[in-house]
Amino acid sequence: MTSEKITAAQELHAQQQRDESLRYAFLLDWSTRLGVLALLLGFAAYVSGILPPHVSLDQLPGLWGLPVNEYLQRTATPMGWGWLALAHHGDMSNLIGIALLAGSSMAPLLGLMLLYAKRKDTVYAVICAIILLVFLLAASGLLTGGH
Repeated sequence: MTSEKITAAQELHAQQQRDESLRYAFLLDWSTRLGVLALLLGFAAYVSGILPPHVSLDQLPGLWGLPVNEYLQRTATPMGWGWLALAHHGDMSNLIGIALLAGSSMAPLLGLMLLYAKRKDTVYAVICAIILLVFLLAASGLLTGGH
């Protein structure tokens, strides 16, 4: 009888692991697809001229060799998340796809956190929440390391 209980518990645990894996994989797949789609659309909008560039192509050769700070100053390009205000420009719109790809693991973690919370698996839900908070803190730019 005891071995049957262990087997049933093991089967339940294995099913839960499959559910977690499938949820994570599904959300990661779609979040990366969204990021790649945003990259392709941004590139297409830039190349086709639908979105005008922030820095025109004829200016680029004179700016390429500049130090970063001088380049940013001459082109009035903001640092950090300031690029969002310029996302309507073709040469900046690609950053939307890059940001989506960089954050593509956040949706699966949120999905797992909700699954764990529903199961009342508090330890794993808290671990997911902490990882999400670390990602958000890193992306916020609050911790710049003196730069």
